[in-house]
Formats: sequence, structure tokens, C-alpha cells
Amino acid sequence: MASKAAARGRRRRLVPFHARASSIPKCPTGIQGFDEVTLGGLPRDRATLVSGPAGSGKTLLAAEFLVRGARDYGEPGLFLSFEESHRDFLSNGAAVGLPLRRLIEARRLAVDCIALESAPSEAGGEFNLDGLFIRLEQAIRSIGARRVVLDSLDGLFVGMPSPSIVRTELRRLFRWLGRRRLTTIVTAEGSRGNLTRHGIEEFLSDCVIAVDHRVREQISTRRLRVVKYRGSAHGTNEYPFMISDGGLSVLPITSLGLEHSAPRSRVSTGIPGLDRMLSGRGFYRASTVLVTGSAGSGKTSIAATFAAAACRRRERALVLALEESPAQIERNMRSIGLDLSPHLRSGRLRIVSSRPQSQGLEHHLVELHRLVREFRPSVVVIDPVSDLVGAGTYDDARAMLTRLIDYLKQRGTTTMFTSLTSGPTPTEASEVGISSLVDTWMRLVTTEPADAELSVRLGIVKSRGMSHARRPAPLRMDRGGLRVLAGEVGR
Repeated sequence: MASKAAARGRRRRLVPFHARASSIPKCPTGIQGFDEVTLGGLPRDRATLVSGPAGSGKTLLAAEFLVRGARDYGEPGLFLSFEESHRDFLSNGAAVGLPLRRLIEARRLAVDCIALESAPSEAGGEFNLDGLFIRLEQAIRSIGARRVVLDSLDGLFVGMPSPSIVRTELRRLFRWLGRRRLTTIVTAEGSRGNLTRHGIEEFLSDCVIAVDHRVREQISTRRLRVVKYRGSAHGTNEYPFMISDGGLSVLPITSLGLEHSAPRSRVSTGIPGLDRMLSGRGFYRASTVLVTGSAGSGKTSIAATFAAAACRRRERALVLALEESPAQIERNMRSIGLDLSPHLRSGRLRIVSSRPQSQGLEHHLVELHRLVREFRPSVVVIDPVSDLVGAGTYDDARAMLTRLIDYLKQRGTTTMFTSLTSGPTPTEASEVGISSLVDTWMRLVTTEPADAELSVRLGIVKSRGMSHARRPAPLRMDRGGLRVLAGEVGR
């Protein structure tokens, strides 16, 4: 009995952070990754402030909150704008794939735009939002709205000289919305290092989300942070997010973590000699493999052979090539007797080429997530992963790969990274610093004797959970394929 109680205690301690219960009701946004960061969504029937500079994605986040609520959760929404015209709002939403017109026609979404000159104003020393409340009441009742967006508070309180009046009326507004059980997003721009222009909104809101859009070394990135969330735990880091034709995607590094399973089944490397070095059976399924070596040592050839072996098992393989086109890879592999064309024609092999510098790291990660969801490969290859450093900093690339490794492990996908090394490196290092994150690390070492041709030796630095060869073995590449000249390794 004591051992069972101890086991239950261990299981309780291992409950992932993002699965813990919240003390307040949550309203799911449906935005990919965002609900994981906020542990379920925004505070239901309360006000959330989304703050950020122009062009940071505030309006899009708020609009997608309404669209997904109306489409996926049966909660009609009202969008009230003090800055954009009705036509501009609809066209901007359509540009990122939001079906605003269709939802308006179905009476699941209402859009009302108030020009600044007709907004609530200060007259005779008095200012209040009574007129706005009447207009809101009519729009909410017209569709039975459960979600409301006010974009933005800067337009609503434009020209107001008195912070005390702003605070009083803003508190009235939030209470008015709360009494009607409306989950609300209000947007605002920052000023002089503050989250908002008046420095008041963030104190009255129950949840505060800060977004920004920064450019570093000519590469733009967007970041999101939950500044505060009354009554609920939440992710506290900055999280990259991306705006694409599918809407907004947040990439939380802490939302995945180490809850993935550890299958015991094996998959062949496609190279018999290498399988022998891995106790005769290849890699663990759903593990992560890193192949490092200098230029010309055979990294891409090993990766392509591994992908082709998956296709021969009637599984799907996805290759993200960061230096070569699909046609170039197919042609070059013929030089070692590897014909990829049957696998490409069958649809089991997909090669996607992309220059890392063409987009930021977040774009590549979101695109990989999309490809994996749609193609459902059992094997993913990224060749070479070291090129991703060119699309960001060393730390950014490592953080991206950490997220990617966790994501693929949770899906049960076996992953192989290749990485270019520049000259002799310590066994503990790799170009992108992920050697500690992977399960199996193989190094290709090229030697150049004075009186002989170049030769390559393959060594297994580590392979978690299995016996493996400790001595490097010669790697031969010719028209007969790849051969590793190694003997059997006992389990």
C-alpha cells in the first residue's frame, strides 16, 4: 500500500505545468499556442488588455478571438473600432484568412466603427460613456454577443486631459461589461516606456498581454508576453508568434516540455553497418538524432538514406533542405546509388527547400508544424540545422530547436538533424549547441593522410538507452551506396 501511495504522489508531482487547474473560469481563444500560454484562455466575463506598438498584431489577435469564438465555440462577438473603418477592417481580416464577412452575414459577428469626432467627448467640464453604453447595448443584443473587442482605448479617450476621469469611466466600462457577462479584449498603444498611453488601463484590467514587433539584423520577429493574470497561473516568458494566412500562431517553449512517451521499438538507419553499431537494430522510434561533420563528410547522404529507408517501410518521410533544391538532392543521391524518385512519386517522401534567411526562425517553426500536421510523417530530416543560426541568434536557434524536438517527440516522430562543423571541435560541442538535447549523436571525422586519399570515420558519441559501438568505423561512399565497416555490438 505504501508503494502505491508513493507512486500516486510521484504521478501528482509530474503533472505538467500547462495542465494544472485554474482558480477562475477561462474563455478559450482557439488561437494556436495562446491557450497553452494562458493555461486555458482569457478570464471569462472579465476584461483583458492587449498592449503594443503600431503593427504589433493587437487588432489581429482581438479579431481572431472573436472569429474563433463565433465559429468554434458558439459565442457571437462584437468588434467596436474607434480607428478603422468598416471596409478597412473587413479587408485587413480577409488578408489573413479571417472569414469576417461570412460570420457577419450569419449574424455571428457584428462590427461597429465609431469615428473620433462622434466618440464620447468632454463638454461643459463633464465626460462620461453613457452614449457608448447605449450603442454597445444595442449591438450586443442584435446578435446575442458573448465576446466584445474595443479597438482601441486610445481612440475612445483621445484628447482627455484628466487621468482621474479616464480611470473613473474606464472602471465603469469594465464593470458594465462584466455585469453583462461579456468576455472583453481592449487594445491600447504604449507611450514613453509604459504599456498604455494613460498608464491606467493595465491596473484596471484582469489580464494584460503585451505584444511587440522587433527587427534585429534585418530579420523581424514578434513576441508576446502575459504581463499579469489575476487569479490564474500563466506562462511568464516571452513567446514568439507569427502572423500568416492562417491567422496568428504562438510558439510557447514551456507548453510542451518532457511529457512525451519513450517507445522501445527501433527503426533502421538504412545502413546495415550503422545498425550493427547501434546494437544491431538502429535508432529508437521517436528519438532525435544529430549527425555532425565537416563539408563533404556524408551528412546529407546519411540523412537521405535514412529517409529512404522509412519510405521502403511504407512510412512517410519529410525532408527540410536548407541548402539544396529537391531536384539537386535527387540528382546528387544518384551518385551513391540512391534513387529517391520512386518515393517522391509515391508521395511517401516530401522534400521542402527553404533558405533560412528568407524568413525568421518563427516562420520556419510554424511552417514545420503545418507540414507535420498535414503530411503526418514518421521521419523528419532537417539538413543542415546549423544554417538556422543565420536566421537569428545562437540562443534563438537553440530555443527554436528545443520547441521542435519536444513537438516531434510528442507526435512520435523520429527526427534527424545534420549540422556542419567548422574544423576540429570538442566532443561536447556542436554548431548549434543541441548535442545535449538529442538522443543519439554521430560524428563524421574526415582525415587527410599525406600519402592517401581523404577518408571518413563515423563515431557514435552517445546513444541514450542502448549499447553502441565505442570505436569509430570507416564510412565508404560509392555507387554501391553507403557502407559502415563495423562489426556487431552486443546488447
